[in-house]
Amino acid sequence: MACRLMAVQQNQPASSLALFHSSLSSDFNGCRLTHSVQFKRNVVQPKGALHVTASSGKKILIMGGTRFIGIFLSRLLVKEGHQVTLFTRGKAPIAQQLPGEADADFADFSSKILHLKGDRQDFDFVKSSLSAEGYDVVYDINGREAVEVEPILDALPKLEQYIYCSSAGVYLKSDLLPHCEADAVDPKSRHKGKLDTESLLASRGVNWTALRPVYIYGPLNYNPVEEWFFHRLKAGRPIPIPGSGIQITSLGHVKDLAKAFLLVLGNDKASGEVFNISGDKYVTFDGLARACAKAGGFPEPEIIHYNPKEYDFGKKKPFPFRDQHFFASIEKPKNLLGWKPEFDLVEGLTDSYNLDFGRGTFRKAADFSTDDIILGKTLAAV
Repeated sequence: MACRLMAVQQNQPASSLALFHSSLSSDFNGCRLTHSVQFKRNVVQPKGALHVTASSGKKILIMGGTRFIGIFLSRLLVKEGHQVTLFTRGKAPIAQQLPGEADADFADFSSKILHLKGDRQDFDFVKSSLSAEGYDVVYDINGREAVEVEPILDALPKLEQYIYCSSAGVYLKSDLLPHCEADAVDPKSRHKGKLDTESLLASRGVNWTALRPVYIYGPLNYNPVEEWFFHRLKAGRPIPIPGSGIQITSLGHVKDLAKAFLLVLGNDKASGEVFNISGDKYVTFDGLARACAKAGGFPEPEIIHYNPKEYDFGKKKPFPFRDQHFFASIEKPKNLLGWKPEFDLVEGLTDSYNLDFGRGTFRKAADFSTDDIILGKTLAAV
């Protein structure tokens, strides 16, 4: 099926083959760029922000882009001078001015971003629409299964680069940590689809790169990583943590992840490579609770430890992290790409709190039902 794409105004009705000027915005005003881009740090701007001067622009398609990672990444790509199209089902609002976003920056981004409305599960539509438009680079932010990627590759035989958001959850559980990119992977992982996608990209001979974040946090996070703690801190409740609380993990700020995605663009050193992305420091569960308290200006939290095997929570998840040590080395992207995280944990959590939860916005309302089960049994035992 032949497809004809066109740009239309935001206030016009959506059609399955329409490109929309739209808007996604944040206070994220730049990044550390690839070797082909000139940049100058502006010391008066907020952390994570740089002035950008674009070099040769690419025609870029982002699969996803209206949630979390894609919002920050798309703004960086537009600021670098690329033509960026978001492929989404159109269910989430495209135009939104985010807290801290200057009106001028919002208007500039809104005038440049494009939207291709469709369902990536409709493989015929994906093939026809993408082949009709043609793209130089694909950023796949929301792909979960290899079968979702095949029609994209089929539609774009001259694709210059496919950049994929994988997950550090693919690693096989091990006593030897941190996880490194060469470590064994778990074919039974719940992220098996991401492993299969990495294998597909390698087998198709496409120029590809995969990033494997550990836990991502920051403004607009739809995974209740920090929000879970903020809800309890705001309510003045104890924080129930499974086991001893000394389980070690690592978290990476979404803005640092977006910079890593930008750094691999057109970078020969990233071809056919996977990179772990996270923060510089590891943290215990108890330490994370205390870091969230510092970030939000709350008093030292009361922490309750419990044995999860003694409770029946049904289908509810009482804690937002794996109950194990889980962290990864980021030496490879630091050494090979020159990337490094700009946010330490408390700074990053503060950024998240100030731009999101602290303004009264969050993804899920507080649910303390599992906490009450834990606290009820603990008090009864006492």
